[in-house]
Amino acid sequence: MTQPDDHLALLVLEDGSVFRGRAWGARGRTLGEIVFSTGMTGYQETLTDPSYHRQIVVMTAPHIGNTGVNDEDAESSRIWVAGFVVRDPARRASNWRSRRELEDDLIDQGIVGICEVDTRAITRHIRSHGAMRAGIFSGDALPAGADHLTDQVREALVAIVSSQPSMSGAELAGEVTTPDAYVVAPTGSFAGAEPVARVVAVDLGIKNQTPDQLAARGVEVHVVPMTTTFAQIQALGPDGVFFSNGPGDPAAATHETELLRAVLDAGIPFFGICLGHQIFGRALGYGTYKLEFGHRGVNQPVRDEETGRVEITAHNHGFAVDAPTGTATTAPFDGGRYGCVEVSHVDLNDNVVEGLRGLDIPAFSVQFHPEAAAGPHDGQHLFDRFIEMMGTHRDIAADAAPEEVH
Repeated sequence: MTQPDDHLALLVLEDGSVFRGRAWGARGRTLGEIVFSTGMTGYQETLTDPSYHRQIVVMTAPHIGNTGVNDEDAESSRIWVAGFVVRDPARRASNWRSRRELEDDLIDQGIVGICEVDTRAITRHIRSHGAMRAGIFSGDALPAGADHLTDQVREALVAIVSSQPSMSGAELAGEVTTPDAYVVAPTGSFAGAEPVARVVAVDLGIKNQTPDQLAARGVEVHVVPMTTTFAQIQALGPDGVFFSNGPGDPAAATHETELLRAVLDAGIPFFGICLGHQIFGRALGYGTYKLEFGHRGVNQPVRDEETGRVEITAHNHGFAVDAPTGTATTAPFDGGRYGCVEVSHVDLNDNVVEGLRGLDIPAFSVQFHPEAAAGPHDGQHLFDRFIEMMGTHRDIAADAAPEEVH
């Protein structure tokens, strides 16, 4: 058999589906869970979001790479997606902020991609059959005979794809967390002034925009690794604790769940997003489950159950919290240790729980990304809510403290 064309690439799904396209980015083999993102913009933020670790991302927008890559919009120090699937890559970037071509970054960082495939058909397939394991094969990773895709070649590639571990049960935050703690000081008009609050942000796959949003509001943010202990958090004297977004199955995040319970037991105000929201749900005693194909993109409608306001939000999650909607209920963990909890936000597409709020503890969370990178800004007010909650908690603590005797 002859070796396949150097420009050929194959996207192979574990159910045996194969999509033929052109190699784009690095050549080789990559494996991961295939998911789709509905964002019309923000491919650079998507690529550099640690939540996409071990995932092959299909972009539903047809033209990708038009604005190139700049040095300001990255959400971390590297590209995290396992692979990238697009229909029509730009032949040349055209934007005044562009510094590089997108494909050059993919090649430099070894990200295997495929283009000139029917991304609409791939997306419809995932919507019908669910997110599943997949692989992209090009260059030397293609076996002889791949040009004609014989049954033998198909079976061999599907076997490789199916041999990788499933996303269910995967504990991945430890693979994306910062190795060392660092501080993001207040910025803008708050630069150099006394911080309005000090927050410890546990990095489960945090995006740059999250501490930046807090810092722009006068908060001093201490970003710490996910392996941090509660004693180490206490030593920083935080006014609040934040759990970030991140990849993997929340059911496997046992250390993070126990760490959060220690935070809640101490009465420290808490705010969590995405994986942090799911861990909050598990800390309260609720289960989590895998969604059929997840929510990814910047156009998800979510209703705030308190105000009735519908916000358009940015999402990237494949798991959800199994909490009862409607009236507030007692959280099930340890005989109701954390009192009453209510579902604060609901996704209007499928009624998935998108937020939780403690009524007897200073804690809340949302499944979506209020930092809006990339995406709409409808949820950014939640950072203000967190700051207000921390201030209220400080005032209550001060009023409850015994007066100093002179």
